[in-house]
Amino acid sequence: MSVAVVSGATIKCTMGLGTGVLNVTSQLICKTGGKPIATVQDIAPMSNIGSCGMCTSMVNPAVASATSAALGVLTPQPCVPSTVGMWTPPKLTKLGGKPCFGKEATLTCAYTGTITIIQTGQTVVMVK
Repeated sequence: MSVAVVSGATIKCTMGLGTGVLNVTSQLICKTGGKPIATVQDIAPMSNIGSCGMCTSMVNPAVASATSAALGVLTPQPCVPSTVGMWTPPKLTKLGGKPCFGKEATLTCAYTGTITIIQTGQTVVMVK
């Protein structure tokens, strides 16, 4: 069983040198722990998908240009996500007609990166 991903989840791109944050805007009604649950439509660069630090992908024109100027030495540039498609695999559960997704979901970046969920954004409280 998968845990729902919520606004504030930590994300990571395979081409990024850091982590980013997922901001949910596709629906704001269904919440868990007071935070909106993400749907497959939460994919907008910078609005939903935060920067993952510095990008190392040579497919990214900014990285390719900076690396060329540095005579071939890889020169990472600020990450500006360029998402392709939606989060997959979607869950069967829908919120407002939009499928939500769990921790195992991935999202593709056009700069050959794969964005994954590192932490769902939910807080687990242990009571002894």
